[in-house]
Amino acid sequence: MEIGLVLLAFIALLTIFVIFFVIGAYNALVTLRNRYKNAYSQIDVQLKRRYDLIPNLVETAKGYLQHERGTLEAVIAARNAAATANTRAAQNPGEASAMKDLSSAESALSGVMGRLFALAEAYPDLKANTTMMTLMEELTSTENKVSFARQAYNDSVMAYNTKREVFPTNIIAGSFNFPPAELFVIDKPEQKEAPKVSF
Repeated sequence: MEIGLVLLAFIALLTIFVIFFVIGAYNALVTLRNRYKNAYSQIDVQLKRRYDLIPNLVETAKGYLQHERGTLEAVIAARNAAATANTRAAQNPGEASAMKDLSSAESALSGVMGRLFALAEAYPDLKANTTMMTLMEELTSTENKVSFARQAYNDSVMAYNTKREVFPTNIIAGSFNFPPAELFVIDKPEQKEAPKVSF
């Protein structure tokens, strides 16, 4: 009779331990998921600020770059595509296809913005325009904030993904549908190419 009670007490303690472990692991995953979603909301704020600055920049440049209408239209089209991709990503941060779409849209926007800045350099009057200088400074500041926010988001995603992949938490993650989150990485082709040196 005493052995039966000891065995029953052991099973009860083991069951309580397993229940507390599952609750703790579940709550840790929820906390980490909420952290990366919050981190994405910081990116969202900065990207929306950036998207609001771009039309003002294009309007300021329009008067000076009348012969460069294609570039200005490409900037607006890329900005609109990036804003749409950001709206989709903001609805479900970490979802793989939404983050990949946002990454490619941001890469395209960065490319056309680079062309716009290169054109602005070729027009001294535009370069000297105080509105244009102010907008470019604000855009640069916003770009820096986006970079910091993206790093915080990626750090949060890494912590979440690591937690959901380690044993035994991976069992809880699989049982309660905690999918992996996608990092926000912007591929810049110029960073992948080796610098070209000519003499």
